[in-house]
Amino acid sequence: METSENKELFLGGPLKVLKEQQADVRLKSLSSERDVAAHKLILSARSEVFKKFLQPDICKATSTLETITISELTHEGLLAFVDFIYSDGSKLNELAKSHVMSIYRVAEKYKIPHLGDLCRNEIISSLNSWNALKFLEFAQVPYDYALSNAALAAIKNNKVTISNSAEFKDFVVNHPNLTVEIVKAISAKDK
Repeated sequence: METSENKELFLGGPLKVLKEQQADVRLKSLSSERDVAAHKLILSARSEVFKKFLQPDICKATSTLETITISELTHEGLLAFVDFIYSDGSKLNELAKSHVMSIYRVAEKYKIPHLGDLCRNEIISSLNSWNALKFLEFAQVPYDYALSNAALAAIKNNKVTISNSAEFKDFVVNHPNLTVEIVKAISAKDK
């Protein structure tokens, strides 16, 4: 009979053992002097960018720990990111959800597509009339087709509320090209 405890022991056992071993790299955010201990092998296994960056160093023993600064994350976001890297990758924890936009950017930068997918899904599930404009803008660089379309759909579904908001007036001034896309999307729906 399968139990969640057995599954946790199976999935978490190797990582638990590794976490108990001495870390060989430190990750740091710009917002804090505190760092987070990690292992080059785990980072390399989860990220092609870390793999290319750290590959020559994986087998090399040194007495000083290398520090990698991840400028896009706060310390709390960094903790959530590292926790995900060491997890089974099935879901985002609550801390990661509270830093989903910055973690999404890090997933893109460090080529961790599964993490990016989970972040995108979390953002899409949280779309509403109050954040749709922000997420439409967010989806443009780098361009994320699914996120952009989901934000446009939320804007279309909430067009009266959004078009009467002060935020929309600012958005029109700051993002005229996206405003044209919104108008096209709303017009297409009304036909």
